[in-house]
Amino acid sequence: MAGIDFSCEDSFKLVSLKAYLAEFISTLLFVFAGVGSAIAFGKLTNNAALDAPGLVAIAVCHGFALFVAVSIAANHSGGHVNPAVTFGLVLGGKLKIVTGVCYWVAQLLGSTAACFLLKFVTGGLAIPIHSVAAGVGSTEGVVMEIIITFALVYTVYATAVDPKNGTLGIIAPLAIGLIVGANILAAGPFSGGSMNPARSFGPALVAGDFSGHWVYWVGPLVGGGLAGVIYSNAFIAESNQETESEHVPLISA
Repeated sequence: MAGIDFSCEDSFKLVSLKAYLAEFISTLLFVFAGVGSAIAFGKLTNNAALDAPGLVAIAVCHGFALFVAVSIAANHSGGHVNPAVTFGLVLGGKLKIVTGVCYWVAQLLGSTAACFLLKFVTGGLAIPIHSVAAGVGSTEGVVMEIIITFALVYTVYATAVDPKNGTLGIIAPLAIGLIVGANILAAGPFSGGSMNPARSFGPALVAGDFSGHWVYWVGPLVGGGLAGVIYSNAFIAESNQETESEHVPLISA
């Protein structure tokens, strides 16, 4: 059974500070591109309702941006870019809880900075926030977010964290980006397809609208936590856990 590590002796070393900076930058770049694609859709369509081509474009943009964000941070922080991923790694015994909290701070700051920058460079255009669709209740939204975030964090573990994945780890950023794009295509018209509390937090803060925001914390954290606990205990041998470093392989979005 994986255990949560409450120690903090390595959480404030230079290598850890560099990891937090890497998370800040990668999350900023990911959110800037992802939220920017939604703003661009609104501008090009005079704020028309999201249609199928628009959904595909936004999903592809998020997938590509996450692929890059994970890749560029992988050697420094593991490339989480997502508090739900960090939470899943903490519960799976792959990251110290104090380090995880610092990752959260860096990710939330990166998302917020990205949205303030978007507000500035677009001439003050509205920052779109995540919300459940008409006819979809908060409970359904939470369940949808649990499922798609479980899929994301399970993919992270299977391709990036599991020491038995061999050469599969090379394509981990691509696999992570693809599952996020696919999940947005499936869940976007219902829950918004967040999977990422940081991706939802920055826009909500800059827009000053936190209505229904809890959905995008509860759903992703439950889904990510479940994936971390299940995969780490069912598929990763205890002996392998002891040999892994704290900032484990590539880890994502």
